[in-house]
Amino acid sequence: MATATSTRPVPALAPPPRPRRPRALFVGTAFAAAAVGMAFLGLIAIYIAVRSEAIAGGGTWLPEGVVIPLTPPNVAMATLLMSVVTMQWAIYAIGNRDRNNAYLALGLTILLGAAFANSTAYLYSQMGLVIADSTVGVLIYAISGAHLVLTIAALLYIGVVALRALGGEYTPRDREGLSSAALFWYATVAVYALIWYTIFITK
Repeated sequence: MATATSTRPVPALAPPPRPRRPRALFVGTAFAAAAVGMAFLGLIAIYIAVRSEAIAGGGTWLPEGVVIPLTPPNVAMATLLMSVVTMQWAIYAIGNRDRNNAYLALGLTILLGAAFANSTAYLYSQMGLVIADSTVGVLIYAISGAHLVLTIAALLYIGVVALRALGGEYTPRDREGLSSAALFWYATVAVYALIWYTIFITK
């Protein structure tokens, strides 16, 4: 008796899973954050050296009539610290598939960043420091103004990430975009902490 042979095609093996790409965005952001940090360290080192030289020569550092109030920079520092919490909250929420809280946290982070920029602008109006009148004005406005530009760039980064999150981009296993934006934002906050202490607290 002849044995019947099946003519059904043998199913092909499932393709192997796609290899996980290296975290190129996160690594690139880390390099950018390190470069920004080194640039600001150089600027602050120049500021400290010039200030020390002026004081050692028996002069005063701040020009007559210039007052740096503590309230605006203190409020700005507290605002940025709160934004660190909300940014980390967004990452945690995405990790727990809680998109509503992630959207809320990202929105709050952007709002706090805008509030920081507003506080910095208010500080400028209160100092009475003219940029063209002294080296102090040049250095303070150069350093704090550069940080303000950095803050705007970081907020744009977070804004792009927030739009991608709204489109369903991120999952608990793939939060690289959020983590990268958070890293850059944390570097921005760390730079301001250094500026806050060096320029506004110690004067």
